[in-house]
Amino acid sequence: MPIIRFVSVLCVSLGIATTGCTQAGPSIRPVAGVDLQRFAGRWYVIASIPTRFERGGHNSAETYRQMPDGTMCTWFRQRPNDFTAPVKLIHSSASVVAGSGNGEWSVRFFGFLHAQYLIGWLSADYDQVMVVRDARDYIWYMAREPQVSDTDYHAMLSRAAAMGYDIGAIEKIPQRWPEVGPGSDTFEGNCP
Repeated sequence: MPIIRFVSVLCVSLGIATTGCTQAGPSIRPVAGVDLQRFAGRWYVIASIPTRFERGGHNSAETYRQMPDGTMCTWFRQRPNDFTAPVKLIHSSASVVAGSGNGEWSVRFFGFLHAQYLIGWLSADYDQVMVVRDARDYIWYMAREPQVSDTDYHAMLSRAAAMGYDIGAIEKIPQRWPEVGPGSDTFEGNCP
């Protein structure tokens, strides 16, 4: 009992659910056979259960670049709380989990936090994706364009529910493009 209490206190104290402190449900099977070159590029975040670093984000987007060593360099971009706020970039890197067909990644943030990243659904033309976690604490629904149809959005909610997500926790991300002003062309930085 003391060790369980310690772990719970540690998770709450850190305030970082991306480390995997949330209780996981049954495993979600990731998409197999993901072509990382096709997956690379810019994705607009249409909806999510946001992490604490993403809450209130406007014009959120994620950009992926495959590195020569096979890792994925990732830049999350948003304007916090307003369409006119300065652009905020968060860098992470990901390693593909061996034997996953490129559908499962181990993502590292801030140099020491690790998180599970599952490509839970990917459209055949690589224009929409759902990134999920076994813990069902976070989800990201992204598209190559900043808007999707209502039909596509509701199909995502149905998929999320079938995966065991509480769809009431999923939030639409405000997207308004084209952007104007400082940072409108800022989507990524240098990949280390």
